[in-house]
Amino acid sequence: MPHPMPDIANTSASSVHHTLDWVGMSAIEIPLKIATKGMAATVINAKAQAFVNLIDTHAKGIHMSRLFLALDRLSNEASVTPAQLKTTLDAFISSHDDISDRARLSLSFELPLRRSALLSDNSGWKFYPITLDMQLNQGQLRVEAGVEVTYSSTCPCSAALARQLIQENFKRDFDAENLNFEQVLKWLGTTEGISATPHSQRSVAQTKVLLDAQLGEFDFVAIIDEIEQTLKTPVQTAVKREDEQEFARLNGANLMFCEDAARKVKAALDERADVLDFWVRINHYESLHAHDAVAITTKGLPQGYQP
Repeated sequence: MPHPMPDIANTSASSVHHTLDWVGMSAIEIPLKIATKGMAATVINAKAQAFVNLIDTHAKGIHMSRLFLALDRLSNEASVTPAQLKTTLDAFISSHDDISDRARLSLSFELPLRRSALLSDNSGWKFYPITLDMQLNQGQLRVEAGVEVTYSSTCPCSAALARQLIQENFKRDFDAENLNFEQVLKWLGTTEGISATPHSQRSVAQTKVLLDAQLGEFDFVAIIDEIEQTLKTPVQTAVKREDEQEFARLNGANLMFCEDAARKVKAALDERADVLDFWVRINHYESLHAHDAVAITTKGLPQGYQP
């Protein structure tokens, strides 16, 4: 007959009697089938964090394997929905009902979306970083989603300075009294004429949104589309020359400082009824400077997200 194995968590008391806010595990690798509105369930590889609080001041610790096994059951679901994640949080608590009354589950992954080129018939995959943070506190559920959208930002200041140089070149090279249309047209296609261009940079809009706890399904694509359509210049996948030219046109038509981008995203999210609160950080990874330009904004609720 095998000897019973020691269970220190159950048989030993803590020598210091205090509660703990969260105890659990992080960086758990787990495959999941994520459901998002309008799409079939998508297989993703997530990193999970799983926690419960510790309210029994005499308990040595929690049963981490119980959290892990609840996550493993989640990974076998046909698709992961808000209701199933709440069931997992319920399982975290029920498996620790004598020492815990709160649970938390965080997931981070990349959502692959097929994106069409701007003008050509091409398309390609884009991967959008997504985070989910769900907390269950005495039956009250809190659902937070985070998305990152990468786009191009062209500096309005450098665009104005480039236009000024082009104007000066034009005055230098042409006689106002004897302008020739064909000569001007040819000149506009030369580097001697268009001798300066504005600088642009890859930029990232990081967004956290608080969602209705009663939502029936996630809609990550709607949030991503809202931000991309608001900023107008999302980075592309497969491109031909006509797509690259259209991208250049969009950049020229949507010059923006980080402050402009932050205000645009704020206004767009403010209009969404499914977003209860939001936090936005705009990062312009400058090509002119070695540092970044950053703007942060929130919905501005009294007890909501803070900058």
